[in-house]
Amino acid sequence: MKVFLQIDPKDNVLVALQDLPAGTQVEWGSSRLLLPGPVRAKHKFLIEGGRKGQEVIMYGVLVGRLNKDLPAGAELTTENLIHATADLVDWQGAPTWSPPNVERWRNKTFAGFHRPGGRVGTRNLWLVVPLVFCENQNVEILRDALIDELGYGRDAQIPHLRALARRSLGRQNTIDGVSMQKRERPFPNVDGIRFLTHDAGCGGTRQDAELFVKLVAAYIDHPNVAGATVLSLGCQNAEVDLLRKELDGQKPVHILDHQTVGDRRHYLEMAVARTIDGLTESNNHLRKSAPLNKLTLGLECGGSDGFSGISANPVLGYVSDLLVALGGSAILAEFPELAGVEQELINRSVDQYTADRFVQLMRDYGQAVERSGSSFAANPSPGNIRDGLVTDAMKSAGAAKKGGTSPVVACLDYTEPVEKPGLHLLCTPGNDVESTTALAGSGANLIVFTTGLGTPTGNPVAPVLKMSSNTALAERMPDIIDFDAGTVIRGKQTIMEAGEQLLDKLIAVASGEHTKSDMNGQEDFIVWKRGVSL
Repeated sequence: MKVFLQIDPKDNVLVALQDLPAGTQVEWGSSRLLLPGPVRAKHKFLIEGGRKGQEVIMYGVLVGRLNKDLPAGAELTTENLIHATADLVDWQGAPTWSPPNVERWRNKTFAGFHRPGGRVGTRNLWLVVPLVFCENQNVEILRDALIDELGYGRDAQIPHLRALARRSLGRQNTIDGVSMQKRERPFPNVDGIRFLTHDAGCGGTRQDAELFVKLVAAYIDHPNVAGATVLSLGCQNAEVDLLRKELDGQKPVHILDHQTVGDRRHYLEMAVARTIDGLTESNNHLRKSAPLNKLTLGLECGGSDGFSGISANPVLGYVSDLLVALGGSAILAEFPELAGVEQELINRSVDQYTADRFVQLMRDYGQAVERSGSSFAANPSPGNIRDGLVTDAMKSAGAAKKGGTSPVVACLDYTEPVEKPGLHLLCTPGNDVESTTALAGSGANLIVFTTGLGTPTGNPVAPVLKMSSNTALAERMPDIIDFDAGTVIRGKQTIMEAGEQLLDKLIAVASGEHTKSDMNGQEDFIVWKRGVSL
């Protein structure tokens, strides 16, 4: 196994693939250097000594500048490297692209749920969603009343924990006299009920309320959703009429107004009855063969480490290219984690409008962050930095690898839908759950989430497959990791080989195979609030 790696021929840094002690002799080209100090695995060190202000190049792009003189072999840290990005130049014309060979998958299909309008779902779900946080408790009551009775366990650990509690209390098969045997599912063709709770719908700006309504409508209209029960208090900013205007009207949606119905018990009884009616209708939907161009893949990373940009993210990028070559769609989000690679994405845009919109959305977002007293440079988390991602530009250069090499066909603002095949950019925060929530809202019917440190994040409507950047994580947290890209770091697979294996895995997931986040009942949903609370 190699002990270090140069990612791009233009780079003036090397990546340590394992811990390198001080005094380690590194042979590079015709020269040799001795490490003046230890370099931790996943961290970067200089090929040649540099002066204060010198550019540091990684992935072939500017990722920072030295803020002090350093010798050859010095490890880069937050103490000696500051965030820096290159100036942008205008779009130069439509890009050329050589797509990968996809003959192996040309006639492959997945088993999905065909919806009106031609979209295909990878799941068949029913939603219960409140239009305002005041209704969260009622949603929780409905969850408690329905989820186990209908045979949909929320978390794979719950039966184990219940059994532990029973043993601790000296009970065997019951809790308070109620049998804990697993109930049969009366609606076998419905993959589950998703109960969304949140802190939105009122109290913020009208812009926040309108965007929230667009997001709820997008979730109801999502191809993985058969229909929904919507709970409204009646006086919130997120008005029912706004929701009705956003819905496409092609699915059953039961909207209940608490203040109109009055008595809470009657209100909840109505919600249960309408939900059962919806599940009965949804159970008539069956999985049928669908071409792979009906897949829209969300590209997400979180808990990234110094290996994410050289294993998991490039593997996902190759899968994105394969899917685009097959006529499918992919969505690259997390705009704070594209800071520093804007020029590459400008150059890959199919037209001037797409390039200009990307630049404008990035600029507007960055200026809003600065007005709040922060900047994109503050994006890397303590965990990112500890594992080798010491500037936002360095983190971005690796994060952008999830988008592969295909042309950018559209740039979307938050809640805007994917409407054509190809790679899309989507304006979202870098926050894992806010971004994943937005990917599903724009139509991703499948999401791959790469991680180097580990995170249990999932989504209510789109299955989320977790890919580790390193094998140690896959072995340490097997209950959340579905796919190990650490084989690339260990030299066991090439990026292309791992990507081909991952695409086969995704086809199985699209056809109904459970991911670890499915089995753990991880259904995270956080709305991005762009305004301020009033």
